[in-house]
Amino acid sequence: MPILVSDDAPDIHTSRVRLSPRERTRGRTLVIGDIHGCSTALELMLEELSPQSDDVVVTLGDYVDRGPDTRGVLHHLLELEKQTQLIPLLGNHEILMLDARNNHVDSDSWYGVGGRQTMQSYGCMDAPDWNAIPQEHWDFLSQRLRRWHVTDTHIFAHANVNAMLPMPDQSDDWLFWRRFDDSHPHFSGKTLICGHTAQKDGLPRIWPGRICLDTWVYGEGWLTALDVGTETFVQTSQRGEVRRLRFDEVRMLTEKE
Repeated sequence: MPILVSDDAPDIHTSRVRLSPRERTRGRTLVIGDIHGCSTALELMLEELSPQSDDVVVTLGDYVDRGPDTRGVLHHLLELEKQTQLIPLLGNHEILMLDARNNHVDSDSWYGVGGRQTMQSYGCMDAPDWNAIPQEHWDFLSQRLRRWHVTDTHIFAHANVNAMLPMPDQSDDWLFWRRFDDSHPHFSGKTLICGHTAQKDGLPRIWPGRICLDTWVYGEGWLTALDVGTETFVQTSQRGEVRRLRFDEVRMLTEKE
């Protein structure tokens, strides 16, 4: 059973009391940050969010590497495609994995940034065996991941965007590799929601016109999701914890740092 952390607990890092049930709104836009092979946290997240067919779920990339169960993560995402309106984005770690398979980068280099854990989840202990990975996983990684997604109010990208350029003109460097520290409000006035830059205190970053949801789940942090409509963060961990935070709570906590 997950350990649940209350919204009104005086110390969100230590208090452990059961959360009251949340009334679910219809047609939500839910955004999930970098998962990095952490299937336990992802499974808890999906139980907590309970996405339905009328919800849009945007995943910000980096499903693979570093964490222990890339195979399980991709299995959950494939199942999620059948249940809801999934918009999966491409992350730099998917790029590295595909490049290693296609001999565009050395496999040892990929292993050094988390590829070893990915292949171990498919039963490969040393050199990669690409045939050990199911074709449906390759199809998902190579054919269905999007570079970015835009709505009337928000921009979704894995890493960052060039604030002066429209989305069709964004480079791979900005979309997949630039850190959140380099971000600026986009000229369109839309809010950027991204991942990639791990916030090792476990709290998402809310800056004017942009939000970072990578909260270091594969380390000692959390997997973070955002309900865009209610401005509520849901977080789960590999330790089996679940907590919710509002925008004002996150701002208060990060201002103390």
